[in-house]
Amino acid sequence: MKTHQIEIQKFKAAANNIHGQVLFKVDALVSHREPLEGMEPSSMLVMTEQNARVLMALLKTQLAEFDAKKPKSRHGRHG
Repeated sequence: MKTHQIEIQKFKAAANNIHGQVLFKVDALVSHREPLEGMEPSSMLVMTEQNARVLMALLKTQLAEFDAKKPKSRHGRHG
């Protein structure tokens, strides 16, 4: 498995598609990352606190769009 360090520079846009995926356009620096001996190989996503806050806001918006597309229940509350 190839492992990388992905450093987010800027989130540009977010969208979702009919396959239930959230897509992000980003500026990022991607570099090869050597796996450490004795540890499971994995890639690392790195971002500043400011970019993490932007990511959270974009995720909330995309999740709200998914929820808006779900069919509403035909059974209302009774009582």
